[in-house]
Amino acid sequence: MAGARIERLVTSGQFTLDGGTWDVENNMWIVGDDTEAVVIDAAHDAGAIARAVGGRVLRAIVCTHAHNDHIDAAPELSARTGAPVLLHPDDLPLWKQTHPDRAPDGELADGQRLAVAGVELTVLHTPGHAPGAVCLHAPRLSALFSGDTLFSGGPGATGRSYSDFPTIIGSITERLLTLPGDTVVHTGHGDTTTIGAEAPHLQEWIERGH
Repeated sequence: MAGARIERLVTSGQFTLDGGTWDVENNMWIVGDDTEAVVIDAAHDAGAIARAVGGRVLRAIVCTHAHNDHIDAAPELSARTGAPVLLHPDDLPLWKQTHPDRAPDGELADGQRLAVAGVELTVLHTPGHAPGAVCLHAPRLSALFSGDTLFSGGPGATGRSYSDFPTIIGSITERLLTLPGDTVVHTGHGDTTTIGAEAPHLQEWIERGH
């Protein structure tokens, strides 16, 4: 096993979309070892994230999707560290709502692999909560970083612009519930779960419609 580990940082801020604003707490995930790392979802507080990264080389700032509460600190963190901001291009319309004058530095694509600290993170395009939503699967860590696609208790919300419930159900069914049941799901908000804990409830989610 490589020396990579998973660290969680929780920051507070606001989520704004479709004219509404909500107070939120976001999970950010740092994957790496003592020398290098990647950050998944730079939310709200670039200073706190930079302190958590410390003296390590930050290889990338990966955006699971472009809702403002997941990307608002990304440009500042990039400026502090020199790390590129990576986003699936289907989420550029959402990105531009928050950062109209600063584009991401690179694109994420389905099947792309990001290497850090001896492990690979495989990009899974999982639209539904947002068109360019992605999850990151790290088999060697038995980990899935699900952004807002899958939570403890069901799918991410699909009641706002750029989202679609049948699409997110398809993404979860085809891309996530096919992973090993002991895969730990590190979510964008709230508690972690496992694929095995969530899979039996798929039909319930479909029937309730969210």
